[in-house]
Amino acid sequence: MIKIRDLRKSFDDNEVLKGVNLDVLKGETFTIIGGSGSGKSVLFKHIIGLMKPDYGNVIIDGKDMTELSEKELFKVVEKFGMVFQSGALFDSLTVGENILFGVKNKDKMSEKEKKELVEHYLNEVGLSEISYILPAELSGGMKKRVAIARAIAKQPEIIMFDEPTTGLDPIMADIINELIIKVSKRKNRTSIVITHDMVSAYKISDRIGMLYDGKIIFVGSPQDVKNTDNEIVSQFINGRSEGPIKIR
Repeated sequence: MIKIRDLRKSFDDNEVLKGVNLDVLKGETFTIIGGSGSGKSVLFKHIIGLMKPDYGNVIIDGKDMTELSEKELFKVVEKFGMVFQSGALFDSLTVGENILFGVKNKDKMSEKEKKELVEHYLNEVGLSEISYILPAELSGGMKKRVAIARAIAKQPEIIMFDEPTTGLDPIMADIINELIIKVSKRKNRTSIVITHDMVSAYKISDRIGMLYDGKIIFVGSPQDVKNTDNEIVSQFINGRSEGPIKIR
């Protein structure tokens, strides 16, 4: 579904991506781990077309994002649903309006149809009867769940999750993990998750890749990651201050 080849990106003299190579298979949940400042968010933005690389290719379902016109790029981006770290809900819109925001043909729906659609996707994430509430009235966990509802309401082929459990208590984080599994597997969607939460990564992932020093240095199953003899990966997943990873 997604192929990344020799992806490179610099900002002035700071080379962030130094030749990323990655394959994400259709229907799998692939998690990218790595320390703060490792380039995870920059890679995320390249995958969804928000950034253009200095060099290399990002191929989504056979389409090279780096060679598309703006109109063609928009069609590919329509395949994506996105769940950002903060939820990124529109504060001036109600929960229901947020969920409807990316829905195709919503202008042709009756008010009854819109209400039924909103309640359906709220029920999918374990919420109900909050469609008229503004995001400011929601807890952090509720905002994350509404953000997931908004993403799946688009009926995307690919869902991108950016640090989905950040800022949540362990119980709510596990609820979000269960939702990621549910919305990914039910429709055989391809999901990419960016996180440094290893509890989450082990639970939700089919495969995990580590981004370090601008490259993907390891790819494997959760069990492969736990059993790795790669010193960099081992230091990161076990949270050790001493090792080959130096704190800058």
